[in-house]
Amino acid sequence: MSTRGDIAKQVKEAREKKKLTQEEVAKAADITVNYYAMVERAEVNVSSDILGRIAKALKITIKI
Repeated sequence: MSTRGDIAKQVKEAREKKKLTQEEVAKAADITVNYYAMVERAEVNVSSDILGRIAKALKITIKI
């Protein structure tokens, strides 16, 4: 699995475990829902800044 895929899996699993919607995480990370969904589907190379904001919103550490 690619790093992008690894990140996507970690983010999606954390969100589902916390019973949050994509919209809730995106709002907390100050990104669009569409962009967040693309991160979960491993469709974009997410910047470290946005990845950090997503991790903070989910209260997790993302392993790369």
